[in-house]
Amino acid sequence: MNRCVTAMHFDIFTLFPEAFDGPLRCSIVGRAIDRGLLSVGVHNIRDYASDRHRVCDDYPYGGGAGMVLKPEPVFVAAESVLNWSAADGEPPCPIVLMTPQGRTLTQNLVSELAESPRLALVCGHYEGVDERIREHLVTDEISIGDYVLTGGELPALIILDAVSRWIPGVLGDEDSVQEDSFANGLIEHPHYTRPVAYRDWTVPEVLRSGDHGEIARWRRQQSLLRTQQRRPDLLERISLTREDTKLLDAQT
Repeated sequence: MNRCVTAMHFDIFTLFPEAFDGPLRCSIVGRAIDRGLLSVGVHNIRDYASDRHRVCDDYPYGGGAGMVLKPEPVFVAAESVLNWSAADGEPPCPIVLMTPQGRTLTQNLVSELAESPRLALVCGHYEGVDERIREHLVTDEISIGDYVLTGGELPALIILDAVSRWIPGVLGDEDSVQEDSFANGLIEHPHYTRPVAYRDWTVPEVLRSGDHGEIARWRRQQSLLRTQQRRPDLLERISLTREDTKLLDAQT
């Protein structure tokens, strides 16, 4: 899929803005922000609570363990930052709730999110969020896997990191995204670098041959084999070419 935006803005709504201080300053994401390819607004939901104690959670109706994130501060935060009202209909950008109940994050979903120049991420917390947030505010719900975390901050960072890689100029090599694991439905092939020999382990001869056709064939074969061994479910989702079948058969 082609990348459709040249810069991107994230609005993150959280009860713990300090969770983003370090990750947004380092590595590829930090450099992208410094270069103006990526911008991030981290908004403290507590700042939009109406009471003096800035309470954002309450007991669930009907009883049960845990607390529930109240609707009022979340709605007011999103509407204020996005300069929009839920009563107006569609928001100016996707509003994504981080929740284990959402659709699972995949590389295809990442590339879909990367088509929007702006994304709003709502970090859930406590036992969950008031259902009215799901029904009348967010436009999507995303999970990073079938497990439960203490909050949505880490999932939001994962989405930000994964999506930002699709912005042109963020990565040093523009082809890297297209060659990543899962980009073509397969796990990526092995990588080697110098030295040629480390202890008793050497770089495969084909990678040192200079024959780009053979290198491409080897890499495709290794990608197919790794996928077959580690994620056979992925092979069931793609159409193998006749050459792919030959490459697999040659190793079985």
